[in-house]
Amino acid sequence: MPPLLVTPASLRNCAAPAKLNLFLHVTGRRPDGYHLLQTVFQLLDVGDTLHFTLRDDGEIRRTTDIPGVPAESDLTVRAARLLQAAAGECLGKRLPGADIAIDKRLPMGGGLGGGSSDAATTLIALNHLWQAGLSRAELMALGLQLGADVPFFIFGRNAFAEGVGEELVVVETPDCWYLVVEPGVSIPTAAIFGAEDLTRDSKPVTMTDFSRSLVGLGNEPGGFGRNDLQPVACRLFPQVAAAARWLGQVGNARMTGSGACVFCPLRDEAAADEALGKVSGEWKAWKARALARHPLDFLLGA
Repeated sequence: MPPLLVTPASLRNCAAPAKLNLFLHVTGRRPDGYHLLQTVFQLLDVGDTLHFTLRDDGEIRRTTDIPGVPAESDLTVRAARLLQAAAGECLGKRLPGADIAIDKRLPMGGGLGGGSSDAATTLIALNHLWQAGLSRAELMALGLQLGADVPFFIFGRNAFAEGVGEELVVVETPDCWYLVVEPGVSIPTAAIFGAEDLTRDSKPVTMTDFSRSLVGLGNEPGGFGRNDLQPVACRLFPQVAAAARWLGQVGNARMTGSGACVFCPLRDEAAADEALGKVSGEWKAWKARALARHPLDFLLGA
């Protein structure tokens, strides 16, 4: 990640890292329609990069064009306005505005948490830049209003997650490398969770079950659990099925989130480079290393 440049009026090169779901089980469904999940979130050392500059007029503006994402519906803009309103009411004063520029690397509809991570980085950065003073827990509560994955990125550590993804406990994960393949399709989350053939009754597991599965595996994750969303995604999107089949020849391949990206853990960077060199030209692929903490974690307290 590029170094963070901090000035009284701006925060530059703010990382919004990708995440992987090392497994993802759907254990039930609430009366309001939200699905109950169990997963392990893993941070990666690649992602989007955001830049923030204060404005005197209170306006929130995204200065980067992102095809297919109007500024008014962008999670970064929504996050900034949500924080501005909440912190302004708490402090009893009008907060400054901000210009937000985004260097977008993560694909939309890829299951890597790009939009959620951008929103979390916006909350963390502007809370610092505006001197709003909200705690990590308060920012996580705001983030949940934007999406179930947002609190994880503010939480800042790899986590065993339950509920709709907001009940988080720190978990140790292997220090390894991953090969990530983008099948070239964007998957709408609603299409996967709304499918009639989605498994919604996986038996609950414990964090200890996950941790025990790593014993004796060195720095490479094993094949604990599965992604309950993957069969549906593969049925609806053959591109995902093809990428998963190919990557399965390399190692323990799995889809992340609701798709479309698939990933495979590898023991070291050399193995990741070797596998990356074999990826078909029809797909975009890249390597990434596991992160233990969010790069902006230092901007938050306990």
